[in-house]
Amino acid sequence: MQDLDSLEREALSRIAAAGDEAALEAARVELLGKKGSISDALKTLGAMSPDDRKTKGPIINGMRDRVTAALAERKSALGDAALEAKLKGERVDVTLSVRPEMQGRIHPVTQILDEATAIFADMGFAIAEGPDIETDDNNFTKLNIPPEHPARQMHDTFYMKPKPDGTRHLLRTHTSPVQVRTMLTQKPPIRIIVPGRVYRLDSDQTHTPMFHQIEGLVIDESSHMGHLKWILEEFCRALFEIPKVEMRFRPSHFPFTEPSAEVDIRCDRSGGEVKLGQGNDWLEILGCGMVHPKVIEMCGHDPAKYQGFAWGMGLDRLAMLKYGAPDLRAFFDADLRWLKHYGFAALDVPSLAGGLSR
Repeated sequence: MQDLDSLEREALSRIAAAGDEAALEAARVELLGKKGSISDALKTLGAMSPDDRKTKGPIINGMRDRVTAALAERKSALGDAALEAKLKGERVDVTLSVRPEMQGRIHPVTQILDEATAIFADMGFAIAEGPDIETDDNNFTKLNIPPEHPARQMHDTFYMKPKPDGTRHLLRTHTSPVQVRTMLTQKPPIRIIVPGRVYRLDSDQTHTPMFHQIEGLVIDESSHMGHLKWILEEFCRALFEIPKVEMRFRPSHFPFTEPSAEVDIRCDRSGGEVKLGQGNDWLEILGCGMVHPKVIEMCGHDPAKYQGFAWGMGLDRLAMLKYGAPDLRAFFDADLRWLKHYGFAALDVPSLAGGLSR
């Protein structure tokens, strides 16, 4: 009896001293395993007489049950302690103060888009959007660019894999397909701007395979080039935040406008920087023109009744010009140092009343 008491005390002491689950498992094997000390004590019951078995059986079985319960209790306590230590190590003090300076910045392209949108919205334009993946018909044909037209080669288009019927989708080369989609679904008068990403196979200091454009479209019964000129002058004056701009319209050619014009703005290139609204130099900033009658007709309207004008410009180029960024490729490098220098505070929302970029 004394040996069994000593065995139980030693077993319970060994269990209580186990510092982790690995030590506890080792103790369990030495006590209750096939060759464990308590298991050996249980094996002696088979060689005892019926009277001795009746006396010692409950004692040995009771010892086994108490040791088993002690093992389970110690395992639970070790598990709770491990969980508590893990939670304590992962605790976050939410009462800590925030950093004194915001680290995030608004990208210059996003900023220039918001500024342009604020200006045109003040003039009464709505925003129209469309998919980046377009049909050949919307991107070219309905804009008076037939299959054999050389402008298709000029655009360096990203085409998708041909379908079984031979047609192909493409990444839009300009935002003009949204003009088509709008004219096909809305009746004049139409007055929209179309911002978005466009794609062309081109990459150098002033070109990237993906870039951003914003276009404008007006369709009604009486709009003319004089209205277009006023809109563009007011836009440039507000965007570049200068009291006066001087623009010149040079005859050009676009398949979807007739007549067409390239627009330059007066600037001064001396001193290694471009200063707008002064000097004797000129800088091209956009293209425009009266919407071609064939485009109006292919979009379901009567060109004898309706006319209008359209323009388009690169948002990335405008951002370079306004903010003084020398290389367009840096706009897409995801360099946080560059963004910290050229970016804008997140809460500085552009407005004509408070100043666009201040």
